[in-house]
Amino acid sequence: MRDIVLWPDPRLSTPCAPVGSEDVSHLVTEMFEVMYAAPGRGLAAPQIGVLKRIFVMDCGWKEGDMTPVVCIDPEILWSSEATGEMTEGCLSIPETPATVTRPLEIRLAFTTLAGTREEHHLTGFEARCAQHEYDHLEGRVIFDRLAPDLRAALETPYLKARA
Repeated sequence: MRDIVLWPDPRLSTPCAPVGSEDVSHLVTEMFEVMYAAPGRGLAAPQIGVLKRIFVMDCGWKEGDMTPVVCIDPEILWSSEATGEMTEGCLSIPETPATVTRPLEIRLAFTTLAGTREEHHLTGFEARCAQHEYDHLEGRVIFDRLAPDLRAALETPYLKARA
């Protein structure tokens, strides 16, 4: 099983390349294995060192049934003007939760593992999780969503602990 890439690894700040028609079924299997073992609710390919535009998520598995979702070459087509704050954790920045403001709803287009292009209207935690993972594909982490003073207050002790 692959290791999770930890901040400040430069791969987490690098925008990812499209997947296109490449067969990523083995990668998807690995990503779910890593995500569930972590245990997380979402995982983007750069978090295991693969700079491809793909993420997986399963927002409700900790409370009930497993509902795994694979998003290949995702695009956020629309975001609501209404936003909300929530504390987010990140598998690549362990033990350093941050309160992040994000749109409450999004329209997400992506290709499934079967090669079908779909659009989904996401709300609540699913919308938040998808945006968090999408950020990874753009080379952003939760620290990048914070005001400079708050970022420094969280990032400085995190980096010192990792030194």
